[in-house]
Amino acid sequence: MEKKEIFKEKEVLVTGGLGFIGSNLCIELVKLGAHVTIVDNMLPRQGGNLFNIKDIEDKVRVNFSDVRNSLSMNHLVKGKDYVFHLAGQVNHVDSMRNPIQDLEINCRGTLVLLEALRHNNRSARVIFAGTRGEYGSSVKLPVDEDHPTNPKGIYAVTNLTAEKMVLVYHDIFGIKGVCLRITNTYGPRHQMAHDEYGVFNWFIRKAIDDEDIPVFGDGRILRDFLYVDDLVECMLSVAATEEAYGEVFNVGTGIPVSFIDIAKKIAQIAGSGRPKFTEFTQERKEVEPGDYYTDISKIKRITGWEPRVSLEEGIARTVEYYRKYKKEYW
Repeated sequence: MEKKEIFKEKEVLVTGGLGFIGSNLCIELVKLGAHVTIVDNMLPRQGGNLFNIKDIEDKVRVNFSDVRNSLSMNHLVKGKDYVFHLAGQVNHVDSMRNPIQDLEINCRGTLVLLEALRHNNRSARVIFAGTRGEYGSSVKLPVDEDHPTNPKGIYAVTNLTAEKMVLVYHDIFGIKGVCLRITNTYGPRHQMAHDEYGVFNWFIRKAIDDEDIPVFGDGRILRDFLYVDDLVECMLSVAATEEAYGEVFNVGTGIPVSFIDIAKKIAQIAGSGRPKFTEFTQERKEVEPGDYYTDISKIKRITGWEPRVSLEEGIARTVEYYRKYKKEYW
């Protein structure tokens, strides 16, 4: 069945739906004819932005609540066919400064959501957005799903815990769940106010402002960077694939690029900004896992998904978006 058909008239809940990935996902779901409910607590600095859904604001329901609030979650999960669980504390540095909040949002929030489903709607499908940070420092490259998990920061620990909870509820209570370990993602609708997550997008801001693009260390650390439209496509493919439930998947491009090459490419495509080496801050150094790029053969095999947007095209689209809507994000 075509994805278009699968989501048509379906009831979908997106937690964290006003954020970067959530809003891009909601826009696509609306296009596919789904009835979308967004829940977001709009915590400052976390990336929630009403402008992100400007094009679809009259086609979605927005509930300003918190995934930790069991009263609202009990109500919101009723009758939903799919739950995309993207609400989370996603700031590596903050997770070390304020680990209790990180635990509260990522673990308790996920548990409250799962309990709401257990009591009110066991037939919903859950798609959980986790992080490649769950692996910590790479022992071998590329990283496949059997790679050891040795998280370097609390954020990655709480994500791994939330992932395990989703799988436990899948196994014990039959609430179908699938978990994604997502690599660094970039693109439109990402917060641009600070650089504490999404260094790639911060590089783009610096280039647009024709400033130095701050590359940490010698800039040789490798990552595979994923354009947000590819990630949205991936989430929908996973949700629509019966065999995917109960599984954990890596999501990325599998193509390693160094930070210095990224900075050069962004400056070249934007036609402004210039890479400049800078020292790691102590806080960043402590949670930096080193080289990472992913093996996506499992997700390709089971869902048929693979990324389509090249780095050059992704950067060009992102630069164009922020030049147009700069005042909404700076």
